[in-house]
Amino acid sequence: MKTKIFTKALFCAGLVLLTAIYSCGNSETKTEAKKEKEVTIATFDLKKDKLSTALSLPGELIALQQVDLYAKVSSFVKTLKVDIGSEVTKGQLLMTLEAPEMTSQVAAAQSKLKSQEAIYTASKANYNRLYETSKTPGTISTNDLDQAMARRNSDLAQLEAAKASYKEVGSVQDYLTIRAPFSGIISARNVNLGAYVGPSGKGSDLPLFTLQDQKNLRLAVSIPEVYTGYLKDGDEVSFTVKSLPSQTFKARVKRMSGALDSRLRSERVEMDVPNASKILLPGMVAEVNIPLPANASTFIIPKKSLLDTSEGYFILKVVDGKAVKVSIKKGRETDDQVEVFGDLKEGDKLVAEPTEEMHEGMPIKS
Repeated sequence: MKTKIFTKALFCAGLVLLTAIYSCGNSETKTEAKKEKEVTIATFDLKKDKLSTALSLPGELIALQQVDLYAKVSSFVKTLKVDIGSEVTKGQLLMTLEAPEMTSQVAAAQSKLKSQEAIYTASKANYNRLYETSKTPGTISTNDLDQAMARRNSDLAQLEAAKASYKEVGSVQDYLTIRAPFSGIISARNVNLGAYVGPSGKGSDLPLFTLQDQKNLRLAVSIPEVYTGYLKDGDEVSFTVKSLPSQTFKARVKRMSGALDSRLRSERVEMDVPNASKILLPGMVAEVNIPLPANASTFIIPKKSLLDTSEGYFILKVVDGKAVKVSIKKGRETDDQVEVFGDLKEGDKLVAEPTEEMHEGMPIKS
């Protein structure tokens, strides 16, 4: 009996000891977990600042003026006065064409004009004689005088029509000479002596010449929608080209389309580039550096403070010692800073380097 009581007492003592050991271990685990939750996380106060950045975009150099010259009438090339690379002035003769049938048309129109002039001269003289004779009463009837006047007026109308026809044929003949509409450089020639050319058909597949004004160029750039508000007329930009990587060129904004391209969602902007030395060529691709000055103070944060997830961009704001996930939109950015917009106000406390493991409502000690 005493042995059973002793055994039972020993069992109870062992149970109490195990319970104490378990409680102690559990308490230590909770303490350690509590210590992990209270790890200090670096934060900073949100404030506004002005962020001046630069945007690098590809651009294209094109001639300020460029035109493809075609023949207006079916003809053959008679003479060529210029070739590729020729520098020409406004109004300079570039080539002459010949069309034998047109020469015949001019001769026929001229002959008809002279014939009509003779007819009108005769009818006019006849009317004048009858008119002078009619001054003597009873010599010329009123009907004869009226018929002579009608004949004279009809012949005058025919004469005016002949003049118009001759002028029209003469104007078409002027198309047989091709002249430069402005000063520039012949950048392409697609015909040879004797070649058939015309306004339609095989002779018009390619232009006779391509004329470019290379002393003045346009630099065309497409500005993405998000940056269109930072650029205005007169702003200076710099650019480089691959063939002259050591040189930096300057240009000023001259023309802005004022509308977005429906496909690219960008605005076309053009700058005038003086090129008197012709060191730059139309068609060159330029690397354009566009300054984007700050128009107003905005919220600027370090890039490390931005949480980039599959759902979008977020920052972690500390409110009453707990993490609050705030969705934001990015603006301009530099190497280490970024402009942000969202439900933010100056003085908010943000986590300096958030991670995806930091969840909403997580206790934070700063």
